[in-house]
Amino acid sequence: MSPLPPITFATRFRGFLPVVVDVETGGFNPQTDALLEIAAVLIEMREDGSLARGETYRYHVQPFPGANMEPASLAVNGIDPYHPLRPALPEEEALQRIFKEVRAAIRAADCTRAVLVGHNAFFDLNFLNAAVARTQIKRNPFHPFSSFDTATLGGVAFGQTVLMRAALAAGLDWDPQSAHSAAYDAERTADLFCMVCNQFQGVYDASRRRIAGRRELAGDGEPDADADG
Repeated sequence: MSPLPPITFATRFRGFLPVVVDVETGGFNPQTDALLEIAAVLIEMREDGSLARGETYRYHVQPFPGANMEPASLAVNGIDPYHPLRPALPEEEALQRIFKEVRAAIRAADCTRAVLVGHNAFFDLNFLNAAVARTQIKRNPFHPFSSFDTATLGGVAFGQTVLMRAALAAGLDWDPQSAHSAAYDAERTADLFCMVCNQFQGVYDASRRRIAGRRELAGDGEPDADADG
């Protein structure tokens, strides 16, 4: 059997680039509750195909007009939406800054689209999609419904689904004072995602060898037909 080609993002995730996103909000309803903070963490690939946390981009976000903000949610994340020293940006500007970096990473990795990685990813993806719809942004680099959920991955790999518990079970540091910051939670989520993927590297390598030996699967490196929604 001929040697397998080097692993790239385009081959590792079928043309998709994993990007970790965490949001802090004014509640649980993405249609009515404010998006108050967003962070995105890029993932890097080493020469051996293992993953590592990359650059972090984090922005405070101004509540959209008429946005609901539940006192209980603000008490958890500690955000004062109208603090005079809070450097918040309008939703559209914050998203466009994030998207600019994500698009550049997609091009650099020779991928076609980003896939959101999140802890309970449906929450972050729903808020992201709602903000994109509100601001009428036309070029959203993220897949509209596919995601990688580290709550699931943490449960499979470490028997823990809460981010703090999964991080500690994985041997990662955890600072309770920094938790519920979008940047901190996104970085711990990125570390957890990379650790799980790296621990499954042998499983992936075995699958590559099997695929290389099956004519109907060999060369199937393109994203699914529904990649654009």
